[in-house]
Amino acid sequence: GDDLAVPLAATRAALRRLARRHQAMDDEVTELDIQIGPLVKKAAPALLELFGVGPETAGQLLASAGDNPERMRSEAAFAHLAGVAPIPASSGRTHRHRLNRGGDRAANNALHTIVLTRMRFDTRTRAYVERRTNEGMSKKDIMRCLKRFVAREVYRALTRTPTPQITQTDLAPAA
Repeated sequence: GDDLAVPLAATRAALRRLARRHQAMDDEVTELDIQIGPLVKKAAPALLELFGVGPETAGQLLASAGDNPERMRSEAAFAHLAGVAPIPASSGRTHRHRLNRGGDRAANNALHTIVLTRMRFDTRTRAYVERRTNEGMSKKDIMRCLKRFVAREVYRALTRTPTPQITQTDLAPAA
């Protein structure tokens, strides 16, 4: 084999191990993606119908909402949970809002992913971004508004249909 005392050989060996680990984890992610799809579809089919919402982001939003049922009493409460409720940051004659740094960061990240997908592929969102940019709004503020809008849609999708119980049979690996 390689003489690991030689820096180049040691680097190659380490990179080979990393590549194998990466491939194994990539295979595991693919397998888990296949398993989460039907579970999310059963738990919240309306969520998956939203533009830019895939099984992973839907699963994260379901987990965040399910872990905090007391914080799901209203659409505004869900926005706070996800850290996308606007916080007033006005001074003097300047009236503006800032991003909320609180809330469930994983839920916020899921909303961020949905917004990025929409900004890239949804024509209505692209038109909105263009219009707000022309009005002088910063990209950060536009994204804050979009996250708040998406949170509103997600809340409606989460509360529109009763969530069925996921059974042990649903969690069993596919044969």
